[in-house]
Amino acid sequence: MKTEEEWADEVKRMLRAEMTRRGVTYEELASRLAAVGAPDTVVNLRNKVARGKFSAVFLVQCLDVLGCKSLHLQSE
Repeated sequence: MKTEEEWADEVKRMLRAEMTRRGVTYEELASRLAAVGAPDTVVNLRNKVARGKFSAVFLVQCLDVLGCKSLHLQSE
């Protein structure tokens, strides 16, 4: 069974991987989020993602502005 920290690490890696696949920086992510009414600073985004503890709403907003239409969750 995964701990909360392990879940946070998995979510963090998932979001970073999607950003990397699409060549999107934190600056670009901040701009895209602001365009859909979810403004945040670059520093705050970096910290939020580094912690890996953020709401499902934030994750879906990020995935949406990244253009991610599906997500494969690997089961153990």
